Amino acid sequence: MLRRPLQQVFRQFVRYESESTMPLVLERSLNRIQLLGRVGQDPVMRQVEGKNPVTIFSLATNEMWRSGDSEVFQGDDITQKTTWHRISVFRPGLRDVAYQYVKKGARIYVEGKIDYGEYMDKNNVRRQATTVIADNIIFLSDNMKEKE
Repeated sequence: MLRRPLQQVFRQFVRYESESTMPLVLERSLNRIQLLGRVGQDPVMRQVEGKNPVTIFSLATNEMWRSGDSEVFQGDDITQKTTWHRISVFRPGLRDVAYQYVKKGARIYVEGKIDYGEYMDKNNVRRQATTVIADNIIFLSDNMKEKE
């Protein structure tokens, strides 16, 4: 009774079996990230020769926690850490919308996947880079209004 549902579930995870002695099993996996924060700089569009253009901008997320042991709330008990994320948008429609409408200070929600890569800097030193490749962007507010 339980065996049939398990076989159906198992089939969802097995994509291909080769005819060699060792069957090749490709499993499904997940690489998803969700970020909610403020844009740190206006986007730039870059294009490397022979490759699709990409829109790039930075996004800040904040983490806050109480640092004191006191039961009474005090303003200096709150500690905040800001983390900066590099967002890259490759999808043609989304890339153009992000380039045109994402502005510094805007509050946005980004869904995507994390990509780890390497590049050579101008001094021929190998560097590592972590990038969020955006699949979806939701605009939550206009730019922060400047105080007059």
